[in-house]
Amino acid sequence: MREQLDSIWDCVRGELRREVPDFKFHIWLEPLELAGVEGRTLYVKAPDHIRTWVRDRYLPLLAAASARAFRADALVEVVDGAWTPDPGKPDAPFAPAPGANELRLRPKYTFEQFVIGRGNRFAHAAALAVAEQPGQTYNPLFIYGRPGLGKTHLLHAVGNYVTRFAPALTVRYATVEEFTTEFVQAVRAKDTDAFKRSFRGVDVLLLDDVQFLADKTRTEEELFHTFNVLHDSGRQLVMTSDRSPEQLGGIEDRLGERFASGLVVGLEPPDLPVRRAILEKRARLDSVPAGPELVEEIAVRVTTSVRALEAALIQVVAYASLRNELPSPELARRLLERVAPEQTQGSCTVAAILDATATQFGIGTDSLLARDRRPAVARARKVAMYLARELTGQSFPEIGRGFGDRDHSTVLHAVRSVSTEVTRDPELATAVNNLRTRLSR
Repeated sequence: MREQLDSIWDCVRGELRREVPDFKFHIWLEPLELAGVEGRTLYVKAPDHIRTWVRDRYLPLLAAASARAFRADALVEVVDGAWTPDPGKPDAPFAPAPGANELRLRPKYTFEQFVIGRGNRFAHAAALAVAEQPGQTYNPLFIYGRPGLGKTHLLHAVGNYVTRFAPALTVRYATVEEFTTEFVQAVRAKDTDAFKRSFRGVDVLLLDDVQFLADKTRTEEELFHTFNVLHDSGRQLVMTSDRSPEQLGGIEDRLGERFASGLVVGLEPPDLPVRRAILEKRARLDSVPAGPELVEEIAVRVTTSVRALEAALIQVVAYASLRNELPSPELARRLLERVAPEQTQGSCTVAAILDATATQFGIGTDSLLARDRRPAVARARKVAMYLARELTGQSFPEIGRGFGDRDHSTVLHAVRSVSTEVTRDPELATAVNNLRTRLSR
């Protein structure tokens, strides 16, 4: 049941992202959750503080997106957290509407919207060269870097460029999690032919987050054969990861060697001029009233990644919107100082992450290191592991040792879990961003 709801909502969200600026999506639509489906009606759960606004301003948009992604006569009701499905009403069978979100490429992730700087110039040039001549320049292209630096943006930019200028070519974008899920489902159904056609029959395969292949033996083998089929026939592969092929742990050597057999390029955190340019472009594209002083305030204070920059801008705009005031440097300073007080500059360590996370979640550092399985402690521990992976550059085993000699698979699970949860839980996303900003100072 939950899997079906998630499938429906993923399609609806894909349609919504095409229709509204990013900051509006993040403030008003990203916190929404599909609570249930009864017949042709989708019941969408909204947090208390935005429910009335969503119902008054975005209900027609939700209905239109649902009509495209779910069924033409779809209805939408915005409900509160206490709503539960009526057990007497059956759920409607669901298959994505023809062409609905088919490529799953984000239309706003283009080369034109990518801000070029010293830390990403080579990666941008390589991705553009691949998009202009798929299979003829760098194949495979492997892009790596810490989360939030633009890897996924470049991956979607390649796909959008190819579909625009070479529509005869077929493009497939997927995360490794999606590749794995589809493969497992195909094996269970004893029908892998359709799966193989889906991934091996394309001209350009874009694969995101290949670090999550670790310890998935059967999936690795399937990707190994998929890689060989595509590469040997001159078709293009582009992959992203949070680290370079030689640093990937838990992946077969033969697969890592193939990842490294083409061009490997890294991304670095943006410097101050690039951070300003990113914020200015984001504000211009999303029609956000962000003057030079506001841009400067955020650019100086948030230094870790593009994602953290945009999250800070969204946070300031959202707070100002809820208070019916214009976003200002004073508001940004107040919000960012609250979550990121001045600290001495220095390298981020696991110990620093443990201390900051314990403070953020109101628990003891010892609890994070102990075998304490209370939900609040377990969640804080996962966040700390996620940030340790992002900010220290250590391997999963190294991080595990810093968390009371835990197994690397525990760290891997935590990183995957938080990566998913921050896209669905605004409060957790804010907490993670607050910690990221504080620890980067």
